[in-house]
Amino acid sequence: MAMSGGKDDGSPMMEMNTTPLIDVMLVLLIMFIITIPVATHSVNVNLPQATPPKNDVKIDPVKNKLGLTAQNQIVWNGSAITPGNLQSLLKATKSMKPEPELQFQPDAYANYEMANYVLKIITDSKVSKFGFVGNENYAVFGK
Repeated sequence: MAMSGGKDDGSPMMEMNTTPLIDVMLVLLIMFIITIPVATHSVNVNLPQATPPKNDVKIDPVKNKLGLTAQNQIVWNGSAITPGNLQSLLKATKSMKPEPELQFQPDAYANYEMANYVLKIITDSKVSKFGFVGNENYAVFGK
């Protein structure tokens, strides 16, 4: 390593040595990092619980028809239900042996986001027998 002791003409070196300054800054940085308190606080959130299915909603042991109306109403075998009820009903069908088939038939004018939300609930419940019905009612391009 070569060190500069000034210019060749004998004049003193006018540059400031920044190495000690950098060392002090690194030590201060490490001290600040060590003294930062660890974030151990938690925020309690009250999440809604799935409501049990209504008494008038029946689960068919062979197949259940799930619909979605144009007004974004979820319909289970002809009875209007909430998303929480749908989760409970799907959980109840999963425990049945053999598991009944779930047929999903959204209305042609149903909201896409609501249909996607219902499909996410179905996917999260891990239903194994699932199918779409009524596809012949929708327009086909090219006819």
